[in-house]
Amino acid sequence: MSPEQDQRDTSAERFLRLVQAKRRGTLKIYLGLAAGVGKTFRMLQEAHDLHQHGVNVLIGYIETHNRPGTVAELRDVPLLPRKQLFYKGRALEEMDVEAIVQRRPQVVIVDELAHSNVPGSRHEKRWQDVEFLVAQGISVITAVNVQHLESLHDQVLKITGTDVTERIPDQLLKLADEVVNVDLTVGELRARLEEGKIYDPAKVPTALANFFQAENLLQLRRLAVREVAQLLGRQVESEAGGAPAVLPARRNDDRLLACINSNNQAAKEIIRKTSRLADRFSAAAWYVLYVQTGRETADRIGLATQRHLLNNLQLATELGAQILRVKDDDIVGAIRRVAQEKNATLLVCGITREKSVWEQVSRRGVTTDLLRAVARDEQDLDVYLVTY
Repeated sequence: MSPEQDQRDTSAERFLRLVQAKRRGTLKIYLGLAAGVGKTFRMLQEAHDLHQHGVNVLIGYIETHNRPGTVAELRDVPLLPRKQLFYKGRALEEMDVEAIVQRRPQVVIVDELAHSNVPGSRHEKRWQDVEFLVAQGISVITAVNVQHLESLHDQVLKITGTDVTERIPDQLLKLADEVVNVDLTVGELRARLEEGKIYDPAKVPTALANFFQAENLLQLRRLAVREVAQLLGRQVESEAGGAPAVLPARRNDDRLLACINSNNQAAKEIIRKTSRLADRFSAAAWYVLYVQTGRETADRIGLATQRHLLNNLQLATELGAQILRVKDDDIVGAIRRVAQEKNATLLVCGITREKSVWEQVSRRGVTTDLLRAVARDEQDLDVYLVTY
């Protein structure tokens, strides 16, 4: 038996032990830096290995993209027919969640975790399908690329220039029993692309010149490696009963307070950044505070602004924040009061990129007034500025 086969069998056996030890389903996620690194292929290999161990495995949904190596792996393990739905006069296919529940396999393979379902499906997003299946006691092996993580949206946009619209909440990775980084070097991935192993040959030049630029892939690879390393660090810390935090410079009882207003883009960036910080610091809690002034009452701001605000508060909830809303014309005073009530240790606020930070803190404004007030306070409170 080859070392590679040994490693695959060990992975399958380890996952099988997890499945047998739990009543709720077990969740395993293959995380990659981009399309073409081999996530789907690895899932199908594991499905075959589990099948050989006598596990009742079902392929619930798979996207082969007509890659010969991946198509060749569609053998032995049962493949569930897709469910047909009609939307705007078109017949579309989705994963048949109800059929999976009826068949009750021990393990189901679900590809394309960040996919948005056709309207009329049981859930809006496939990650919600996966959550549902796990809650039903069915173990799931799934796959996603790092650019689909909600809290990384702004970083991915800056790196690639691509606005990734299909995203999953970071909490899903934190709840996973196992997260595996499927890695390739940048050179290997670009070579696979040039050989036509990822996209249709006609799309290759555009992909190489845009998303698949070497520097883009290098940064995405770093994000993927860092994400899995942090998840593993938290798991080790938890199993060790409270080992030193990943970033020992901060306390493990940190409480973060993100301050937002009705500025849509700024609020998104602040929320996502605070989510990452809370994760890195293993914070005890983090909050998102919206101070509604008399100028931002429902009858004074437009419906679009109100909708964006509600969406941002929903985003914060999905990322694990507790929402705080207060009405006060004294924004700085309200923030300081809430920070004290919640024993906050780190404030996260926004500041524009229009001028240098020094020029901005020299002017009057909510953020600069807050910085001055915090500097005068005796409370042990740091401030983190997010530029937007």
